[in-house]
Amino acid sequence: MFLTDTDCHLWNEGHWRRAWEKLGARAIEHDGIAGYHFAVWAPGAARVSVVGQFNQWDGREHPMSAVGSSGIWERFIPHLTAGEAYKFEIQPHGGGPFFLKADPFGLQCEVPPHDASLTSTLNTYTWRDDAWMTARREGGTRLDQPMAIYEVHPSSWRRAPDDGHRALDWRELARDLIPYVVERGFTHIEFLPVMEHPYEPSWGYQVTGYFATISRLGSPDDFRYLVDECHRAGIGVILDWVPGHFPKDAQGLRRFDGTALFEHEDPRQGEHQDWGTLIFNYGRHEVRNFLITNALFWLESFHIDGLRVDAVASMLYLDYSRKEGEWVPNRHGGRENLEAIDFLRELNAATHDEQPGTVMIAEESTAFPAVSGPTWIGGLGFTFKWNMGWMHDILTYAGKDPIYRRWEHRHLTFSMLYAFNENFILPFSHDEVVHGKGSMLTKMAGDAWQKAANLRALYAFMYAHPGKKLMFMGCEFGQWREWTHERSLDWHLLDGGYHSEILKFVTDLNHLYQREAALHQVDFTAPGFEWIDCNDSDASVVSLIRRATDPEDSVIAVVNWTPIVREGYRIGVPEAGYYQELLNSDATAYGGSNVGNQGGLHTDAIPAHGRDHSLSLSLPPLGAIFLKRTDK
Repeated sequence: MFLTDTDCHLWNEGHWRRAWEKLGARAIEHDGIAGYHFAVWAPGAARVSVVGQFNQWDGREHPMSAVGSSGIWERFIPHLTAGEAYKFEIQPHGGGPFFLKADPFGLQCEVPPHDASLTSTLNTYTWRDDAWMTARREGGTRLDQPMAIYEVHPSSWRRAPDDGHRALDWRELARDLIPYVVERGFTHIEFLPVMEHPYEPSWGYQVTGYFATISRLGSPDDFRYLVDECHRAGIGVILDWVPGHFPKDAQGLRRFDGTALFEHEDPRQGEHQDWGTLIFNYGRHEVRNFLITNALFWLESFHIDGLRVDAVASMLYLDYSRKEGEWVPNRHGGRENLEAIDFLRELNAATHDEQPGTVMIAEESTAFPAVSGPTWIGGLGFTFKWNMGWMHDILTYAGKDPIYRRWEHRHLTFSMLYAFNENFILPFSHDEVVHGKGSMLTKMAGDAWQKAANLRALYAFMYAHPGKKLMFMGCEFGQWREWTHERSLDWHLLDGGYHSEILKFVTDLNHLYQREAALHQVDFTAPGFEWIDCNDSDASVVSLIRRATDPEDSVIAVVNWTPIVREGYRIGVPEAGYYQELLNSDATAYGGSNVGNQGGLHTDAIPAHGRDHSLSLSLPPLGAIFLKRTDK
């Protein structure tokens, strides 16, 4: 009726990239009558019906018809309108009991604890971001652009204190979050999963509605409005996306038609023991199709600019978090999940082909090769990869008392041995400020003043280091307590202490990062970086040069990781002249002691570090400075 033979063939083959347009409940007109067409993949079912309040949840009223041998069932129900709750009533082969399932392609869900799907409509929102989308399509993926990502859990960024501390809805977030992000100098917002998930403590990583937004925060079009307003303000939007596993909720994908349809039958392949969730069967064409069309759906229907793929390491390895005997080797006897690897390559090729200018980001914590390498050279095809090694090393270093840092110096420098193996993003993510790990501020060594100074120095080093940047909400003002999804960030801290100064520093650092091409233009190849001195472990000082595409356009960064003021600290520089102090993390405005270089200084004709000219600097305690040669 509505589905064609070609649609079904492509679905079973795994190549129906726009399957979201017809599968699920979609508003159509049939024989001049408006209503909803329902389609669901359930090849293991003996009978499937559409049920809802419109038929008193009676499966005898609207049985569906099998579409050939495709495993898809369909039914048109006239006169239905948007907002009707519905489920699929399924009887498995063999005559087992009937059970109810929500729509895997449902566009909207009931507010928990209710869990039915709701009839909804596609493509009714009037977008106003044409300029942004045209630039995205025509500009392609630009690795030379600044990317300072603000990671946000939408339900806990800020709450409404005058209304029972409820979470802000999508439109309220558009009102409050976007101006904040623009003012602070971030270029992108990355949302923790916005897909429907009844279990709030999962933070969105146990998705039940892959095509629906969080119902508690408003309608899908309300979320589209938020994305639209971000684009109109010049902010890109990235979503965390979870193709690695799904929960066991009764209404969800688990044993959807009475069989292990989306997952594996064998728990050694099909269950994540750490999370109590199920693993997608990437070897099944229709499952790969479901996930790839879902990714494309968010990029197209919601104008999302990129997806950060969660837990990629768990997808790549069959023995991930498993003991001997708890996993099944691949066909070659190895530990690599060959079907997942093929899926990721197909996913990234499809998204880059269908939605040019969007990015795919891997949260991947192992040494798997070429994660951000092109698929045509054997890579996985991601645009970026999180640099988890750098994050671990630098947080280990920053947590040490400065007196011991001379013996930990390798944690500062080791990352440059592999910095250009991948297109890295440097993350300080939500995972680092929960479950007893402490907030970013409490991770730092020393008393309160030293912790704040350490944190500013850490952020300065992060922005001087090659790679794009990501910072979880609350880290930008040095929140004391760990993050929890149950309450707002501690915005009251900005009324005093070091927090407003840390926020000002991060704001100025972001604007400097965007303004200076040397800090973002050549992140992924060696010409963009050079150590001046990476070996001064006794003083715990590192100095480096960042260069733009034009090698004459450069910025120098020097970080002193001890609480000692270092007068007359000499570094070699490429050219003679006047070097302006662009930013000093120890400035009074940032809560520092105001040790610096009076805004800049001239070089001396004294050789240092293999160069003919040098600078004699005053290095602030637990501080960082950025310098640039000017014509003054």
